[in-house]
Amino acid sequence: MNGTVFYKMTGSGNDFVMLDGRHVGPEECTAEAIARACDRRNGVGADGVVILTPESPGRVRMRYWNRDGSPAAMCGNAALCSTRLAAFLELAPAGGMTLVTDAGLVQTRCVGDGHMAEIGLPPFAVPRPVEIKARAGESAFLLGTVGVPHLVVVTRNCFDVDLPNRGRELRFDPAVGDSGANVNFVSPPAGDGGAWTIRTYERGVEAETLACGTGTVAAAFALKVAGLGHLPSQWRTGRGSRLGVSGRIEGGQGYDAWLLGEGRLVFTGSLAV
Repeated sequence: MNGTVFYKMTGSGNDFVMLDGRHVGPEECTAEAIARACDRRNGVGADGVVILTPESPGRVRMRYWNRDGSPAAMCGNAALCSTRLAAFLELAPAGGMTLVTDAGLVQTRCVGDGHMAEIGLPPFAVPRPVEIKARAGESAFLLGTVGVPHLVVVTRNCFDVDLPNRGRELRFDPAVGDSGANVNFVSPPAGDGGAWTIRTYERGVEAETLACGTGTVAAAFALKVAGLGHLPSQWRTGRGSRLGVSGRIEGGQGYDAWLLGEGRLVFTGSLAV
């Protein structure tokens, strides 16, 4: 990918190297090239790499790889960033487009003139409780797939969690399956009607990411299933960025799920790695 123009974007701190698929193909995104681009000391620095390729009017293919080079079917914050970038590059209209992902078709749109966007997710099976031995402060575990597998852990205070170690332990827990899962630690607001807080240990990154869009959707629906929260709901990341989730549950399925969040262009450049 040497010499390729890139767009560095962030979705509430979950950041990406974004590429225009009209000028670079997925075959050039080897695991080694992705790891070099995502390296925070010797590369651009990112949680993952995205290629956007127009398929037809209003329809854009979004391919996503984690920073270790492993492909992922879906990433909510990458989809928010993709929506904003697709409009910026005139690949699709800002008022509404379809992202083609490995997790299905995702309807998206830009919101306002700034850097906010919304993504509408395909129906999914809502997270369900799983049996995991709790540590101090943990009260519930729910597992489901929203684009990718997510384990939602309800905690007293997610800032008290030893996230690098506990997150990695749960990411490989037998209860989440052989492929593992992202681990989302959530804690309640201080007062009624406030925003829940979420912190995520993300597989493929193998560390905390500053935001996780599909994880936030999984958490919102998990809390509704557990009788601990409502839809729509407001969320804040560990760094204080805000996300919104709406939708409904019917027959064990999540429908009309929309995620509101940031897709901000930080800078552009040319890869020399």
